[in-house]
Amino acid sequence: MDYLTYSHNHNLVVLSLLLAVVSGFTGFTLTQNLSAKTLSQRKISVSMAAVALGGGIWSMHFVAMLGLNLPVMVFYDAAITLASALIAILIVAVALILLHFFVRTSVTIVLAGCIVGSGILLMHYTGMAGLQLCKPIYTVQGLVLSSIVAFFSCIVAFWVAYKERNNRNIFFATLCFGIAVVSVHFIAILNTKFLEGSANSEFGPLISNETLAVIVVLSSFFILCLFLWVSATFLSPHVMKPEKLKDEKVLSEGTKFGPQHIPCERDGLKVFIPLKDVLAIRADGHYSQVYTEKEKYFCVWPITEVNRRLESFGFIKVHRSYIVNSARVDRFERLKDKGYCVFGTPMAPRIPVSRSKLKAAQEAIITTPGTIGAK
Repeated sequence: MDYLTYSHNHNLVVLSLLLAVVSGFTGFTLTQNLSAKTLSQRKISVSMAAVALGGGIWSMHFVAMLGLNLPVMVFYDAAITLASALIAILIVAVALILLHFFVRTSVTIVLAGCIVGSGILLMHYTGMAGLQLCKPIYTVQGLVLSSIVAFFSCIVAFWVAYKERNNRNIFFATLCFGIAVVSVHFIAILNTKFLEGSANSEFGPLISNETLAVIVVLSSFFILCLFLWVSATFLSPHVMKPEKLKDEKVLSEGTKFGPQHIPCERDGLKVFIPLKDVLAIRADGHYSQVYTEKEKYFCVWPITEVNRRLESFGFIKVHRSYIVNSARVDRFERLKDKGYCVFGTPMAPRIPVSRSKLKAAQEAIITTPGTIGAK
């Protein structure tokens, strides 16, 4: 069996590595400091990071494929090529959702790394399946080695990036991610043999190397634009640490803000809401929503942290997802085995009271000055 001989364009190999590093830096930077953003802002940032990381994996692969010099002309199935891009982006998105919308532990970080590693592998071999006029023949050695490198290097990259979120770790994680993507591709390619074949596209139209080059240039341009944008943010002075220290003191001592406050955000701006104005607080994933008479605010504290900080200020946890300011409850309604805290403003929701909290909540609300009583 006569296998085709091939070589690589070294300039495109270097470019593929650069693109992998740029996409890694962009993705990891886009997901930095998400706790200081609103829920909608976090969703947008995670989506953009998934496109940057997943798109970077795809773009790197096909830049390297453009640099693969084969003695025959090759084409690509457009549908399979597009599917490989979607696979990379969607699988990376699953990993980022796991890290940013669920409780982040050592297990979830390792799992996210494994998910991204599997995404790199699936993207590579799906992309190779779209190759026309040239049939790739894989070896067991190549499959095993590329899989080991993919999982190990991605776990390292995400462990470094997410175990402690700082600029130094983002640099190291970026290098690990770039090495992961490039190593998987070239280890797999070096252990792959090629046979001349015929065009047998079953899914979509064929695209030539020239057309593929245009698509890759456009995707790379988009990633580089994101890179330039996040670089400006990355290099700008950070003011998070002073605010964080201020948040720690707001409820522990009488600061220059006067009465005790709870740090919140609205429309991207930091605001401090006096505790006397707070009616109720609702859990929102790892964060919370703070209700006043007329507005609703975003708070970066989880409901457990809110309960710990506000318990001594007359706030009571009436449900696993709700905390109320007992001094602001207008009345307590009990209907058989259900209970509700009702406020005197139509803007505030009726807060459910869990069965295990009924008696304690009723007693606390009735005996708190300022409440009207039970119904």
